[in-house]
Amino acid sequence: MLNLRTCVAKLRPLTASQTVKTISQHRPAAPRTFQQIRCYSAPVAAEPFLSGTSSNYVEEMYYAWLENPKSVHKSWDIFFRNANAGAAPGTAYQSPPPLSTSLSTLSQAQFLVQAQPNVDKLVEDHLAVQSLIRAYQVRGHHIAKLDPLGISCVNFDDAPVTVSPNVDLAVFKERLRVLTVGGFYGLDESDLDKVFHLPTTTFIGGNESALPLREIIRRLEMAYCQHIGVEFMFINDLEQCQWIRQKFETPGIMQFTNEEKRTLLARLVRSTRFEEFLHRKWSSEKRFGLEGCEVLIPALKTIIDKSSEKGVDYVIMGMPHRGRLNVLANVIRKELEQIFCQFDSKLEAADEGSGDVKYHLGMYHRRINRVTDRNITLSLVANPSHLEAADPVVQGKTKAEQFYCGDTEGKKVMSILLHGDAAFAGQGIVYETFHLSDLPSYTTHGTVHVVVNNQIGFTTDPRMARSSPYPTDVARVVNAPIFHVNADDPEAVVYVCNVAAEWRSTFHKDVVVDLVCYRRNGHNEMDEPMFTQPLMYKQIRKQKPVLQKYAELLISQGVVNQPEYEEEIAKYDKICEEAHARSKDEKILHIKHWLDSPWPGFFTLDGQPRSMTCPSTGLNEEDLTHIGQVASSVPVEDFTIHGGLSRILKTRGEMVKNRTVDWALAEYMAFGSLLKEGIHIRLSGQDVERGTFSHRHHVLHDQNVDKRTCIPMNHLWPNQAPYTVCNSSLSEYGVLGFELGFAMASPNALVLWEAQFGDFHNTAQCIIDQFICPGQAKWVRQNGIVLLLPHGMEGMGPEHSSARPERFLQMCNDDPDVFPKLDDFDVRQLYDCNWIVVNCSTPANFFHVLRRQILLPFRKPLIIFTPKSLLRHPEARSSFDDMLPGTHFLRVIPDSGPAAQSPKQVKRVLFCTGKVYYDLTRERKARQMEADVAITRVEQLSPFPFDLLEQEAQKYPAAELVWCQEEHKNQGYYDYVKPRLRTTINRAKPVWYAGREPAAAPATGNKKTHLTELQRLLDTAFNLDAFKDLA
Repeated sequence: MLNLRTCVAKLRPLTASQTVKTISQHRPAAPRTFQQIRCYSAPVAAEPFLSGTSSNYVEEMYYAWLENPKSVHKSWDIFFRNANAGAAPGTAYQSPPPLSTSLSTLSQAQFLVQAQPNVDKLVEDHLAVQSLIRAYQVRGHHIAKLDPLGISCVNFDDAPVTVSPNVDLAVFKERLRVLTVGGFYGLDESDLDKVFHLPTTTFIGGNESALPLREIIRRLEMAYCQHIGVEFMFINDLEQCQWIRQKFETPGIMQFTNEEKRTLLARLVRSTRFEEFLHRKWSSEKRFGLEGCEVLIPALKTIIDKSSEKGVDYVIMGMPHRGRLNVLANVIRKELEQIFCQFDSKLEAADEGSGDVKYHLGMYHRRINRVTDRNITLSLVANPSHLEAADPVVQGKTKAEQFYCGDTEGKKVMSILLHGDAAFAGQGIVYETFHLSDLPSYTTHGTVHVVVNNQIGFTTDPRMARSSPYPTDVARVVNAPIFHVNADDPEAVVYVCNVAAEWRSTFHKDVVVDLVCYRRNGHNEMDEPMFTQPLMYKQIRKQKPVLQKYAELLISQGVVNQPEYEEEIAKYDKICEEAHARSKDEKILHIKHWLDSPWPGFFTLDGQPRSMTCPSTGLNEEDLTHIGQVASSVPVEDFTIHGGLSRILKTRGEMVKNRTVDWALAEYMAFGSLLKEGIHIRLSGQDVERGTFSHRHHVLHDQNVDKRTCIPMNHLWPNQAPYTVCNSSLSEYGVLGFELGFAMASPNALVLWEAQFGDFHNTAQCIIDQFICPGQAKWVRQNGIVLLLPHGMEGMGPEHSSARPERFLQMCNDDPDVFPKLDDFDVRQLYDCNWIVVNCSTPANFFHVLRRQILLPFRKPLIIFTPKSLLRHPEARSSFDDMLPGTHFLRVIPDSGPAAQSPKQVKRVLFCTGKVYYDLTRERKARQMEADVAITRVEQLSPFPFDLLEQEAQKYPAAELVWCQEEHKNQGYYDYVKPRLRTTINRAKPVWYAGREPAAAPATGNKKTHLTELQRLLDTAFNLDAFKDLA
C-alpha cells in the first residue's frame, strides 16, 4: 500500500496551495470512474507530461496495470515497476525493446535507467489517441451519412468520406479537424502504423487492447460516421454511456442472419405495396402516406418484437397522421377491408357522434406476436390534427395500464410515440411531456420516441423551423440518447430500433430514434411541394425507393432471388385486392370498431349503458363519521405535524361531532366513500396535496423527519382502493393531457385535475377543445375526467378570478331553443350531453356530484367551478342530513325562506349560481326583502335543468325574472342561460340581467373598483324599479 501511495502521489500534479491528502484505500469498482481525491507527497511540477489532463490518463494506465500488468503496453509496465521501486517519474521510463526481442530477453530488462527524451511524446500521443476517440464519440454524428438525399440540412460537413481499410490521413485531415475542434492533437502521417493502447472508454478493440492508429480511425469511422449517428456523450451516467459504446463500437456487432434479412424485406414489401395500392385505387384522396419513410413499419415492428421478447405484453402508441393507415394495417393489424371501406364516399355512419377522418382514428387489438410467440396488446390512441397533442394522453393511458396491472417498473406495459421532425422541435408540449418522464407519479419507465424526419415541415425548411441543428435536441434535457439513422439503410434502422428497445428495457429511460428520411409527395397527396422546395424535390424524383434498393442488395448477396422477391410482392398485392373486394360489402361505418380504449363489461354488448338510472349518492352516518374522524387525525404513530395543521384537524373533528362539513371535509367524504367501494381515485395538479388555498392537506409532512409523509386517506378501510394524490410539474397542457389519458383506461376510477387557479386552464385549451369536449362525438370514447377550476370574483385581479365558464358553456351541445321531452329526464339529459358543467354552492352538493360521477351508468367529463372564499365561509357548511341515504345531487336549489311561503307575493326571482348567492342573501337580509325577492340557485348549468326551472318560474307567477352573476356581462353564464330560460317559460317574459358591465379583462386589479362593481350589481338586483324603463 505504501508503494501504491508513493506512485500515485508522484503521478499527480501539485500546486503550491495544495496540501497532503489521504488517498482512498479501495479501487473504484469497474467500470472505472476517477474520484476527485488527490494525494501529494512529493513535488512533481518539473514533470510536464503529468500536468493537466495527462494525469488522468496516466492514472488510468496505472490502475489497469495494478489489475493486470499484461493489460498495458510493456513501456507502461516498466515505468510503473520503476516508479513503485522509488524512481522519480522522469527516470522511471524505459523505451520498449524491438518487436523481435524474445520474452526471455524482456524479463531480463533493467528497470532503473536514465529517462528517454521521447517520454513526453509517448504520453502525448496516447492522450491524443484518447482525445481522438472521444471526439468521434462526441461529434462523430456531425459527419455521419444520415441524409438519404445527400443534401442534409444539418450542414456539419459537406463531403462525407468513404471508409476503406487503408486510411489516408491526408483525406481525413479536414474532417478530423472538424471533429477535434481545430486540431489533430499532434498526430501525423508517421503515427498511422504505431500501436496505441486503447482506453477503457472504448470497445473498438473487441478482444484486442491495442491497435494501430490507422485501424483505430477506421473502426471509429465505421462506428460513428456511417449511416448511424449516435448522440449520447451528454449523458451523465458512466454505465449508460459504456452500454451505448459497447452497442455501437464492438467490431462486427451489427450482423443479420439471412432469415432476419428476409423478414425485413417482407416487412418493407408490405409497407411499400400498401401505399402503392392506396395510390392506385384512390389517387385523388388524402391519406398522408408513408412514401419516403417506408422503413417506419419494420422499425416499429422491431421495437415491438424486442420489447415483447423482454417481457412487454401491452404497447400503447401515439402518432400524427402521416403513415397512420399503414401503421394500422401492418403494425396493429387492423383488417384491411375496414381501412379500405373508409375511402367509400357512400359509406353511412351508424354510431352516435360526428366521427372523424380516417387518419385520426385509433385502434385496440390483441394478437400473437409471430416473432416471440407471445400475446401482445396494441393500442393506437386516436388523435386530432394538433400535432404532438396526443403525447401526454398516451403517457397517461400507459401509466394507468401499468397501475392497474401492478407494473411498478414498466416491464409489462410501455409506450411508443411517433413524431414529425417539425412538430417535435416546434411544439412545446413535447418538452412538457419529456419533463413528466421521470416524475414519481407520472413516469412510464421509459418511452421509445420515433421521429419521422422528413427534413421539412408543411412547406417550411428546417433552417426556418428550428434553432437547433437537429429536431431531436429537446430530448437532451432528460439525458435521453438520440440515435440518428439513414432511413434508406433498413438494416441500420432495425439495428438502432433493437438497441432502443433494449435501452428502454435495461434502463427504463426515454430514448429517441431519428429516422432521417424524406417525403416523396407534398404534405398530402394533393399538395405540390415544388412551389417551395424545388431542389429537394428534384432530388426526391430521382431517388430510388428503399424497397428497390434493399431488394437489389439482398439479391446481390444471394439472400433472395428475383422470383422469390416478386412472389412476396404478388402475395401481398393479392391480400390487398381480396380485402378491397370485401370492403365493398361494408355499407355502414362503425366508429366503435376503431375504439382505442374499450371498457369490457361496463356497457352492454352493443355498447349501451346497463340502465338509465342513478342510485342515491348519499352515505350512512357511520361511514360519514368514520371518514371524518380519519380526516381529522394522524393515523401514524410518532408523526409530528405542523402546529397550524393541528388546529385545522381539531376544527375538522369538532365539525364531525356537530354533524357538519365544510368544502374540504365534503371532498374527503366523497373520496373516502368511493375508495371503500373499490374505486381508485387520482387527484393531480399544481399544489393539490395541500391545496392552493391551504384547505385540503391530504398529505401530511413530519416536521422532524425529512421526506416522511402520511396520506390518511389510504388508512380508511382494510381493503380499500388506493388513493393517489400528486403535485404535478408546473404544466397545464401536459398534465391535463396525462390525466385525460389516465381516465381513458378504466371507467372504475375517479380521475381529477385541479388548476392552481381556474384562469390557468387556458394553457391546456388544446386538450379541452380537441379531446375533452368532442372526444365522444369524434371517437365514440367516453371519459369521466373531472376538472376542478377555482373560480370567483374576489378582488384578486384579472388572472386569479375567472375559470372562463362562458367558454365551457359555449361548447355544450344542448339546444337553447328546444325544451327536451325525455323519460328519466335528469339521467337521459346527462347521457345526451357532451360534458357536465356545475357550480356548487354547498359542500353537500359538491359531495354528491363527485359521487354521482362514478355511480352513473356511463361516463362524461365533469367541469366544476370550485370556490375560494367559500372554503372557509361560515355559511358554506352542510349538515350530515344533506348527505344521508336517499339524498342526491340537487341540480337546482330553490328558495326555502319567506318568499317560498308566499310565492304569489314575490316581485322578483333572482336566478344565480355559485358564490354570488351568499352576497345576494346577505344583501337581501340587510334590505329586509326576504318576502319580496326569491333566490334560486342553478347548481348544474349544463345540461340545463329546463324541467326544474320551469317549476320555479311557474311558482312565482307575478315575479320578474332576473339572472344575476358577478362576472362581466359578456362573460360568465348570462349568454348561455338567457335563451334557455326564455325557452323554459315559452318566452312569456323577459329575462333581465344584474351583474358587471361588459369588459375585455375578466376582473379589475383594483380592490376599490372591485367593491364598487359588486355593490352596483347588488343595487341592480334588489332595485325593484331597475328594469321598469326597459320593459
